[in-house]
Amino acid sequence: MMSETEGKKKKKKGNFIKELLSGSMITEGVILKNLWYILLLTLLAAIYIGNRFHAERITRETSRLMEEVQDLRAESLSTSTELMYISRQSEVYKLVRERGLRLEELKVPPYKLLVDK
Repeated sequence: MMSETEGKKKKKKGNFIKELLSGSMITEGVILKNLWYILLLTLLAAIYIGNRFHAERITRETSRLMEEVQDLRAESLSTSTELMYISRQSEVYKLVRERGLRLEELKVPPYKLLVDK
């Protein structure tokens, strides 16, 4: 057997669903009394969703920039290695000969000129 409180709960639940579906809840003012609260909740939900999209966009941009930094760092290392290789004396001599420049390698070491005032 059902007690009286269980019967009342079932009736209240059934009444709530009936009122919600029939639209009498809005006309009675339950929703109208809480309109500002509902609008505030809607605004907060919209702000929350917008903030989430903004955070995801920033995360994607950060990941993309980190990958770009890694690529540029690798390119920088390879360029500096190539530059070090090309600037060796033997490589410079080989490039001068290949391009037909009329430069000659020094046979004597450089010396310092001293000028008296």
